[in-house]
Amino acid sequence: MRFVRLSHGSGGEETSELLSELLLSRVPDGMKRVPGGLGIDFPDDGAVIPVGDNFLVVSTDSYTVNPPFFPGGNIGMLAATGSINDVVVMGAKPIAGLDSVIVEEGFPLEELDVILGSLIEVFEREGVALVGGDFKVMPKGGIDRIAITTTVLGIAEKPIVDLPKEGDKLVVTDYVGDHGAVIMMLQMGLGDAEELKCGMLRSDAKPLTPLLPVIKAYSGEVNAARDITRGGLGGVLNDWARNSGSVLVVEGNLPIREPVRRYSEMLGIDPIYLASEGAALFSVSKDAADDFLEALRRKGFENARIIGEVRRSEKYKGFVLMKTVVGGLRVVEPPRGELVPRIC
Repeated sequence: MRFVRLSHGSGGEETSELLSELLLSRVPDGMKRVPGGLGIDFPDDGAVIPVGDNFLVVSTDSYTVNPPFFPGGNIGMLAATGSINDVVVMGAKPIAGLDSVIVEEGFPLEELDVILGSLIEVFEREGVALVGGDFKVMPKGGIDRIAITTTVLGIAEKPIVDLPKEGDKLVVTDYVGDHGAVIMMLQMGLGDAEELKCGMLRSDAKPLTPLLPVIKAYSGEVNAARDITRGGLGGVLNDWARNSGSVLVVEGNLPIREPVRRYSEMLGIDPIYLASEGAALFSVSKDAADDFLEALRRKGFENARIIGEVRRSEKYKGFVLMKTVVGGLRVVEPPRGELVPRIC
């Protein structure tokens, strides 16, 4: 008999394999989307449903981050932010959300108050109406403290469908791996590290709604967009390479903070696979890339930079290649295993 493993929930190759076997292969093709839309037939951050002249974009996600409080946020603000960002990177303005909260018997009410207050605060600040939800309590031991599921709906004139094109430049909006590094350090007993205590390193979780004006201004030039969550930058790049049949070549000197790089190396984890909760990756046409980059910086994404490009190659079709310090190339494998459990 086979059993579910922790790695099946990592968002990497094992997740894809399990879902393909037990779910996707059993759903009739006509059930995978509504006519004229996108659904589970095309891997992306959400589903697209045509409504009149616009499109409804819907994204849902469950959050089990451990610990529920961390430098830079908590599970409540993360749950609101994460689903908002999934809608934003599909080119949609988030308008409404729902939440489902499951807590363990004995969970401190004061902590629950802070968590739910944070969730509401994010929705209110971003103009997202909280239109429904659910709340349940599990007996002691029936769940580990708290889990939150959020669903966010947005409206898009032209949704972004992730299909990078040959010649595109790959643009990242900020440093990568901050959130994953923080959770990793807390889980590994490094919560007293000076970088965490003094605020030098904290979760980067934040709404990406400031990207919307830039996305709209360059709607004809953005060929793919994704927030860099589970599986990190390496996961997004491999998804795009596989789905587009391209080869993605990235620079070896990626925007990774020194503490993130140092602690990742110490714990034997490649930071390219660590999650960010406030950064996005774009595939932008070559001619518009520099202007797009400057537009990002004007909107407050000062650390945005071009990190690579999309190429065609029959030999390396579907691969991600990273430049090395000696001028060669190495393959960036898809994420496998559970590097950091319950990262979001």
